[in-house]
Amino acid sequence: MKPGLRVALLGCGVVGTEVVRLLREQADDLAARVGAPLEVAGIAVRRPDRVREGVDPELLTTDAHTLVTRDDVDIVIEVIGGIEPARTLMLEAMKSGKSVITANKALLAEDGATLFAAAREYGADLYYEASVAGAIPLLRPLRESLVGDHVHRVLGIVNGTTNYVLDQMDTHGAGFNDALEEAQSLGYAEADPTADVEGFDAAAKAAILAQLAFHTPVTAADVHREGITEVSAADVAGAQGMDCVVKLLAICERIPSEGGRNGRGVSVRVYPAMIPRSHPLASVREAYNAVFVEAESAGSLMFYGAGAGGAPTASAILGDLVAVARNVAGGTPGPVEVTYAKLPVLPMGETVTRYYIQLDVTDEAGVLATVAEEFARHGVSIQAVRQVGLGEEAQLVVVTHRAPDAALSATVEGLRGLEIVREVASVMRVEGEE
Repeated sequence: MKPGLRVALLGCGVVGTEVVRLLREQADDLAARVGAPLEVAGIAVRRPDRVREGVDPELLTTDAHTLVTRDDVDIVIEVIGGIEPARTLMLEAMKSGKSVITANKALLAEDGATLFAAAREYGADLYYEASVAGAIPLLRPLRESLVGDHVHRVLGIVNGTTNYVLDQMDTHGAGFNDALEEAQSLGYAEADPTADVEGFDAAAKAAILAQLAFHTPVTAADVHREGITEVSAADVAGAQGMDCVVKLLAICERIPSEGGRNGRGVSVRVYPAMIPRSHPLASVREAYNAVFVEAESAGSLMFYGAGAGGAPTASAILGDLVAVARNVAGGTPGPVEVTYAKLPVLPMGETVTRYYIQLDVTDEAGVLATVAEEFARHGVSIQAVRQVGLGEEAQLVVVTHRAPDAALSATVEGLRGLEIVREVASVMRVEGEE
């Protein structure tokens, strides 16, 4: 057994407390797996007088800067979240020769390039499995297991709050507000759920996934983002009529160029979409997450499990801690992100997708022909159409073939301008096999 390794913890909320508990309860097993005992050297918090069950008050400090630069600290775990002071503290830790583990998706999505550059410069590890999909082992397979493969697409549900809300709307007919209130009462949603329901959380995770999968710089600002606040009962009912379900999807894909292996760019987007109930993602219920990775040689891989919560997130952090501790004990740093491809992130208008469009129209001769003409004017092909008479009005449902999103969006705007169209009642993208 080698000499012990000392760990500094930044933050001691729900996740940090779980990390301390696991370190204490699994001390012997972790020491055997690492080849050296792990000891908590200190915990930086804002309010040291707050009672934290199972945490030794003697370890608490408000001086995070001194803690991360102490000579007796080997590894720093950051779970305070946000951009600052997390970024500064992590950079100081790596500059001081410490390896860093973080669950901070917002920081990685905004300025991961700076952190990765620091890890390379100072020869430090930077691990962040817990930043996406909680306990699901997803980032390390992308980072290590599939590094010799050519990833084409990453598609998944990466936010448990929105999946719970949409699942309640689909299975129980709940309204959006009622479903969100239930999610909050169960602890799946924050008191301010904006980051979840407006898609910010999923967009940050999509940026991290795209950067790993395609070895290209991607930030949260590059991600096309739409939340679920506009998803209506009509949208959910329309999906059910097509034997589909609505999910908030994070989609990262390499867009091929003619004759070019690396493609002409990448598309990274987050939005609610219909997917067939036969698709495996359709069966992902409540607050669970699931992600598909499609690679050239490995084929389609699916990762499923708990995407959030104190214990699942702490599990991912402990997995990173064992890996980093082994590297530190052995004197060999782990892999560092490379963004050699530098593919451009393409605008949403160039993304090829499908639309579901529900129209309330006047019930008269020639309506269908007029609507079809508007689609043709924008170069959009119709896959299926269904019309239901409602007295003097009719409901028209159109599902398109795949087309550039810009053309599909222009078609919808054109439909709104037709005299025969009373209302464009529902517009939603359709993902899954055509």
